Formats: sequence, C-alpha cells, structure tokens
Amino acid sequence: MEIKKTDCEAINPEIVEKVMPDMPDLRVLYDLSDFFKVMGDSTRIRLLWALEEAEMCVNDLAVLLDMTKSAVSHQLKILRTAKLVKAEKRGKNVYYSLADDHVKVVLEMALDHIRE
Repeated sequence: MEIKKTDCEAINPEIVEKVMPDMPDLRVLYDLSDFFKVMGDSTRIRLLWALEEAEMCVNDLAVLLDMTKSAVSHQLKILRTAKLVKAEKRGKNVYYSLADDHVKVVLEMALDHIRE
C-alpha cells in the first residue's frame, strides 16, 4: 500500500509519470540547496570572483576586498568545507584557488543570467 503525502490528484498524470524518474534523489537536492546557501552570500561571491582571477593568500584577499584577515579566513573556511575552494601552503602563507572549473562555470553562467 502506497502512503500519499500530497492532498491532491495530478491534473496531468502523464507528465508527472514522465518527470518522476528524472527527479534527483532527495539527499542530492538537499546538497544542492546547501550549495546555493553557501553561494548566496555576497562576501563569498566576492571571494570566489577574486579567486577566479588569481590564486591569492588571505592577506591579499583582505586588502583587495577591504576586509579583515579574520573575516576572510572565516569565509574561506566555509568555502573550503563546501569544496568550492582549495588551499595550498607555501612557506608561511596559504594560497587559495577555486576547487575546480565547475565553480568558475557556475559563477560565469550566473553572471550571464543576471546580465540578460
């Protein structure tokens, strides 16, 4: 017996049946939602945009974005946890860059979209 969570019937059940197999797993959709929550902060977007242009250390990012080193470090930790940036220690400094080309593509596509 199937337990229904909805309180309505489909108007176009053939469309629902067609789309249903292509719906991602609910866990994947939660992860996607978390991704957009991380991307939904203007400070983090500024950091990502700067890192799209060049690999940078915390001090350089702080100067570029007129922020404290502590604030930059905090935001970079969030971006690292979300696997949007990666870090490489060189001497006393840690240099940050985008984790992969997907991050750059998402940023550029979003910018193209809002410029339309």
